[in-house]
Amino acid sequence: MDDIVKQAMAKWPNVPHCYGWLGLDARGNWYMRDEHSQALGGFASAIPGAKGSLLQHEKLIEFIQRNYAVDDVGQWYFQNGPQRVYVELEATPWVWRVSDDLCITAHDGTLVQWQCSLVDQRGWLYCETSRGFGLVHTQDVATASDAIEAGLWTLVAIDLLQLPQRYGYITSPQLRQEK
Repeated sequence: MDDIVKQAMAKWPNVPHCYGWLGLDARGNWYMRDEHSQALGGFASAIPGAKGSLLQHEKLIEFIQRNYAVDDVGQWYFQNGPQRVYVELEATPWVWRVSDDLCITAHDGTLVQWQCSLVDQRGWLYCETSRGFGLVHTQDVATASDAIEAGLWTLVAIDLLQLPQRYGYITSPQLRQEK
């Protein structure tokens, strides 16, 4: 976490949390969700416009990714100075990129070590890694499949509905808050 963020948290410890305004999609892209996009539906829905606006400002994305963390109940957030901005997840808290030499990096660019691969009933491919659990980016599924077929990676079938509980993450902190 950035030092400036830690200082802001110490200076203003009672800033209310923010829900629904930031999302991470299944390809590792960040979205800002204004009131209009939130009113259209959930982040993971297929409703046009519900995801919000794709963030493209490189420095802002880097800041979000440096200050991306998880709370004690599995809700992922971005610590924006003194304010905790909870993240709506389209799929998982991490999105993995797999290179031709089978090196895996997180959507934030951090190199991780592969531990296990899983596939759900839709055919979506996931990996457990040294950094945690996440979805393999759609552009890298073929490379990962080659590793599985070559016997370099093991593959376990899992039910999609079991993933959040098994790996301890909440896809929609906003919905959890509303209950």
